[in-house]
Amino acid sequence: MKQPPGRPVAVISEADFERFRDHFYRKTGIHFESNKRYFVDKRLSDRMQSLGYEHFRDYFNHLRFDRQQELQALINLMTVNETYFFREVYQLKCLVNSMLDELVQHKRRGDRVRIWSMPCSTGEEPYSIAMMLLEEWPALQDWDVEILASDIDTAALDRARTALYEQRAVHSVPAHYLQRYFRPIMNNGRKQYQLKDDIKESVGFSRVNLHSTADVRALGPLDVVFCRNLLIYFDEMSRRQAAEKLFDALVPGGFICLGHSESMSRISPLFRARRFPDAMVYQK
Repeated sequence: MKQPPGRPVAVISEADFERFRDHFYRKTGIHFESNKRYFVDKRLSDRMQSLGYEHFRDYFNHLRFDRQQELQALINLMTVNETYFFREVYQLKCLVNSMLDELVQHKRRGDRVRIWSMPCSTGEEPYSIAMMLLEEWPALQDWDVEILASDIDTAALDRARTALYEQRAVHSVPAHYLQRYFRPIMNNGRKQYQLKDDIKESVGFSRVNLHSTADVRALGPLDVVFCRNLLIYFDEMSRRQAAEKLFDALVPGGFICLGHSESMSRISPLFRARRFPDAMVYQK
């Protein structure tokens, strides 16, 4: 039964949690372990309360039949967007010092080079890539570089397109980058940093669910993929399926960068590890 918004909602049972977890997993590939129960219950309860649902059964029917709109609202609540500029910068250095130079050996000057950041969260990673290319890849002018950025969280994508950041997001930005590519502003007595338009316009943002083959195929062939700290939220089967989708999306010899706690060698035999001076990455 639907109640007026603001009324207390019933406690979510173990069966409710498992039912929701299975549904969310089928739609996104993201698996919540039992130790995430409090995190999930709190966000589910808040969502039910905001919509006026007292019983999980009624809300779950709404979720199933409203389909994409309500699922997207939950995705935005359930995903974590913790990032900052130049995170794990050694991989960005590997990109400009090693990976790209190897990749373009198999292209003709002026060809397109496509780099995908997934999940891009609020934009710090793809914008870091753009700045790194401008500052530290001398061959940039010889190639048509396209930076694609995707996330399953539409609220995060909206913030990424706005490109307005707090101090904590820019704490690792080199001082001359901060001066060249950001404009400091005061907002309600709080100092923030607005990314300048030339960098904002160098990145294309879109919603992509890595669990969806159609979403990934729609991107077209990719040369480099940054897929950092996403697969840790997947179970073994979803990780393997994601690796297969990424393999299919990459051009022959293309590279993928994972987070420091992730290992493609433990997920799939499709890629080989490559050790460069700056970092270890994986190659198709």
